[in-house]
Amino acid sequence: MRRGIEKESLRTTPSGQLALTPHPIALGSALTNPHITTDFSESQLELVTGAHTSVADAVAELTRIHQFVYRHIGSEQLWVSSMPCDLPPDAGIPIGQYGASNVGQAKRVYRIGLANRYGPRMQTISGIHYNWSLPGLSNDDYFALIRNFRRQSFLLLWLFGASPATTAGFVEGLPHGLQPLGGQTMVLPHATSLRMGRLGYQSDAQSALAVSYNCLKGYAGSLQGALTKPYPAYEAMGIHDGAGGYKQLSTSLLQIENEFYSTIRPKRVIQSGERPLHALRERGVEYVEVRCMDLNPFLPVGIDEATARFLDTFLLHCLLSDSPPDTPDEIAALGRNQQSTAARGREPGLHLERDGQPVLLTDWAREIVAACLPIAERLDATLGGAGYRQAWEAASAALDDPSRLPSAAVVAAMAQDPASGHAGFGLARSILARDALLGLELPNSVATRFAQQAAASIEEQAGIEAADTLPFEAFRQDYMSPEHLVV
Repeated sequence: MRRGIEKESLRTTPSGQLALTPHPIALGSALTNPHITTDFSESQLELVTGAHTSVADAVAELTRIHQFVYRHIGSEQLWVSSMPCDLPPDAGIPIGQYGASNVGQAKRVYRIGLANRYGPRMQTISGIHYNWSLPGLSNDDYFALIRNFRRQSFLLLWLFGASPATTAGFVEGLPHGLQPLGGQTMVLPHATSLRMGRLGYQSDAQSALAVSYNCLKGYAGSLQGALTKPYPAYEAMGIHDGAGGYKQLSTSLLQIENEFYSTIRPKRVIQSGERPLHALRERGVEYVEVRCMDLNPFLPVGIDEATARFLDTFLLHCLLSDSPPDTPDEIAALGRNQQSTAARGREPGLHLERDGQPVLLTDWAREIVAACLPIAERLDATLGGAGYRQAWEAASAALDDPSRLPSAAVVAAMAQDPASGHAGFGLARSILARDALLGLELPNSVATRFAQQAAASIEEQAGIEAADTLPFEAFRQDYMSPEHLVV
């Protein structure tokens, strides 16, 4: 198995406000640095490891990247919760800057489109992506895994969801159904992950997009339509802003492939200038990207080895289990299961839908966890140690005592100090994480290597900018052409 981790975090001021400073030059170019970039906002770091055959190596690299970052962001810190810190008004949330090149401008215009389509607040929600592969798997193997993952990923929301609350300002003006806790916090008492619920990465427009995962051809065909057919609301918005700028990259339901919100995606490393859908069609699935993991605010880098080992075990379970084709009815039911688990997952007696029938969430979860045990034991027997069994035991213990869950621990911590609430809890945990990471030794050789990569990325960005010949509008039209999506 190989796995890599991508982790998003907002930069904040020492007092827990969104940092409005530019992406630090010492971290290199957000366009070209392979390990340190930004997501939606200029203030939203995305830290990226390589692919590792060892869980310990993947988490260790993520930790070292954090150590380097903390040594170059001055008094700022990384927000440890998925739901954001106190935010300025929407217009004050800085959108990522990627330089003057055509590809850099396209990245920024895409984000402007996200802000116009969904609002910038939603885009500041942060999470962890777990990229996983196994040598020798076919496209059909990966899609069978994905179908089972989508059926059973409610378990990951339940076990690892850690965003049951948010600031009152985040939901101001939105229909939310949350309950007040203190003066400045809104919470759902049995929620696991607001990030994966209606306030998170959801889209009414995309809800009509019933993408099937029965095969690569069908999946690609579903995305092809969403990437090429004009969507009325976005067509009415238009592409140009009338002042020489842009409102979005295109008027289709999805500007680019990454706009498709899903708990898991089939992926393929792309070549320079290549569209992801073309890469998938031409060379097949290379790995899956698990996208439903919250940041755990009790862990300095948001994830630990035990969580990664349970993910390995769960993904192998999804791969090895029978995986019948999905149907439109099942796809709709899975969406309802996700919403129920995100908003009410710890509610006693909560039922989900399985094969058209109600089933207790906890009963279904016990079945899945039980099926994971022989896989965990086999992994330990093959790789050595007891880490996979221990990760399994932690999941099993949470089924017997849900107060162990991160979401429950977050609610309990906020209930002890409701006046501070989400903002105070997040700030306190962010300071602890910062101090813990700054207290770790960073070998000079590692620091030097990261610094050299940062300097090289700035040179690489300059080279890209110098090599451009097309005007941006011509580049945009060519890049968005449907002919680049097909083989």
